Amino acid sequence: MAVKGDELAQYIVERVMTYFETPREERQRLKKDKREHREPRLTLWFGMLPLSLQIWFSRKNGKRNTPT
Repeated sequence: MAVKGDELAQYIVERVMTYFETPREERQRLKKDKREHREPRLTLWFGMLPLSLQIWFSRKNGKRNTPT
């Protein structure tokens, strides 16, 4: 059990030191880049369901508006 605690403490210290060693502008740039490349919330929470419903309704509405 003590070994895992030591590993955890070492991991936390490494993360804190890398945080302090990187310049503030670099951290802000990385955070901004990460935020820009994130998936939309609907896709993240519900998968492909919102996209499939959007396509289905657009096709359904498109067919309804066309004269037969």
